[in-house]
Amino acid sequence: MQEATIAAIATAPGAGGIAVVRLSGAESYQVAARVFHPANPAKKVEEAKGYTALFGHFVDREEAFDEGVALFFRAPHSYTGEDVVELSCHGGSAVARRLVEACLAAGAQPAAPGEYTRRAFLNGKLGLTQAEAVMDLISADGRQGAALANAALGGALAKKINAQKAQLTALQAHLAAWVDFPEEDVPELDPSHLRTVLGAVQQELDGLIRSYDAGAVLREGVDCAIVGRPNAGKSTLLNLLAGFDRAIVTPVAGTTRDVVEQAVQLGDIRLNLFDTAGLRETEDAIEAEGIRRSWKKLEEAGLILAVFDGSEPPSREDLALAQRCAGRPAIALVNKEDKPTQFDAELIAPYFAMVLPVCCREEGSRKVIAAAVARLLGTGSIDPHAASLSGQRQLSAALRARDAVAGALDAAAGGFGLDAVSVCVDDALDALCDLTGENASEAVIEQVFERFCVGK
Repeated sequence: MQEATIAAIATAPGAGGIAVVRLSGAESYQVAARVFHPANPAKKVEEAKGYTALFGHFVDREEAFDEGVALFFRAPHSYTGEDVVELSCHGGSAVARRLVEACLAAGAQPAAPGEYTRRAFLNGKLGLTQAEAVMDLISADGRQGAALANAALGGALAKKINAQKAQLTALQAHLAAWVDFPEEDVPELDPSHLRTVLGAVQQELDGLIRSYDAGAVLREGVDCAIVGRPNAGKSTLLNLLAGFDRAIVTPVAGTTRDVVEQAVQLGDIRLNLFDTAGLRETEDAIEAEGIRRSWKKLEEAGLILAVFDGSEPPSREDLALAQRCAGRPAIALVNKEDKPTQFDAELIAPYFAMVLPVCCREEGSRKVIAAAVARLLGTGSIDPHAASLSGQRQLSAALRARDAVAGALDAAAGGFGLDAVSVCVDDALDALCDLTGENASEAVIEQVFERFCVGK
């Protein structure tokens, strides 16, 4: 059954230099001809070749309402694999909406969220991991996160997975022949070769699984709790990282009583900062609630920046905070290094990944903190052009494949027979096919594309 021709605004909403309305489907050229009249009357929309453009006017019921450019793509050489026409009008909600309405009146149907990329997947223009990379690229805040998504869009992950599938498929062919046709003169698989192949595949899958956490930080950001005693400099740190006065800073202890939130871009990492109430004993009910929320944020955070007043000796509250940070992704910032130091950092060092002297009023400390955060979260060493996993769906499939390969190695080492090894290799191949989308059910495909907005 032929898909309907669809139309939607492909650019972000709001005012801008241009807006793009995208048509895709067998009737794209016919719909475009009804809403776009070339400035040169000798040019015919229906005859336009792929990868060409025409200047002209957009019309609605033969009334011209804007001028712009139509860009043509002939199937299968387009994003979706169908005939595609991209209509570039002047930016602004009213013009773009009217152009979409004119396309619908001319016979197009409204595009569903993610329908263009879904058609690209169904028409074999993109694999499922590449389709997911489109959304990651659209959502990327930092340069490295965008580079990771672009690598996946270029097929880096699919190529890596297909290489492991090829290894396992060749192995499985030999195993199946030996197990299923014992009467044939099929040589038994060399145990050493079996272990070598399975071990190499397991190593590659382990590397991909390790890439997930650092990649997720670059793609999605991380929740970061700023904690410490009153007047240690937490709100000053928030303002330093934000680049403007987001939080009120006064000499009065306990100024911050509730959690103050701010998203910032720190190098290539997006931090969702939570400036919390100062940690101390209090009988003030409102302040006590703020402190309870501070401890809660500390427990939930993917990164902790614990701020200590370097101009004073460590207090009981400081030591209690340090102990709560033990085993967590936490950095101790000994603030006020511009003043004489009274703080013995060795008392808290065992509880933190790093202890840094800083001055939360100086820009230089921002760079020091950014480098430390990248080092702690492992993003500084990640290759943005290498294959990496994105999203729980991919991670779950990779874990299942890795565990199945480990099971095959255990079966071989335990003398359970090659038929047991074969079952595990089959499971690994199924998991890898799930990852690439070859075995994806309709429900899985729906889950992937429900993240998209209209026009993508």
